Amino acid sequence: MSRPLRLAVVGATGRMGRALLDLLKDDARFEVVAALASSSRLGEPVHAGEEGLRYTREWPAVAPEVAIDFSGPAGLGAALAHCRAHGIALVTGTTGLDQALQDQLAAATHDIPVLRAANFSLGVAVLRRLVREAAAALPDWDLDILEAHHNRKVDAPSGTALALGEAAAAGRNVSLNDSAVYAREGTTGPREHGSIGFAVVRGGDIVGEHEVWVIGQGERVELNHRATDRSIFARGAIEAAHWLAGRQPGAWDIDTMLSERLRR
Repeated sequence: MSRPLRLAVVGATGRMGRALLDLLKDDARFEVVAALASSSRLGEPVHAGEEGLRYTREWPAVAPEVAIDFSGPAGLGAALAHCRAHGIALVTGTTGLDQALQDQLAAATHDIPVLRAANFSLGVAVLRRLVREAAAALPDWDLDILEAHHNRKVDAPSGTALALGEAAAAGRNVSLNDSAVYAREGTTGPREHGSIGFAVVRGGDIVGEHEVWVIGQGERVELNHRATDRSIFARGAIEAAHWLAGRQPGAWDIDTMLSERLRR
């Protein structure tokens, strides 16, 4: 049996960081060598009542082979520089990146493998593929994307809804910027042919729900995904990290990982 992969978690005290550490505790494929954070919990043990792994600002002396980042733009910037300098593969789900950080990520792909995703749910990744295929197969049908999240979410539409819109636009060889309709109010007139509509719900504790309606004359195809447990995002990131470690430098994505599975 091969040895476990050395892995670092960046943003370890955040909600996603804690979910990752809980799952990784029992995953024999990995050895967590660093739980990197910048909070008041520095120095505390990661798992209550257990010695060993503690929250820290310091990267380990022996470089990990892969890092998973769910920190924030500042944390990602620092992690990216370290990973690039030490040849560490990087999986990141951090959002809200300015153009400068996006440019740094793009430049880093010349030196290390990088996999970035707005949503690490493997089910959502499959949904994107299905949406792209449905949009391509039914080019003249109307297409709308409906999404619902908890009442604390501050952005709309969700990043996942936008990714589904990009998939639909790619299936039809059009630009989402030119096709998207984000609001309908008042006397809007007939629907513009080829538009991709969005509808948003915010309420309660909804983890995340996404539906894509492809609507023809007398029939409708509905594709949907409902998340009931936030750990699905951590599970997907862990699978991505295991797949990414040892890859050649470049910009990788979950869709490529799924395509590889289909070829087995």
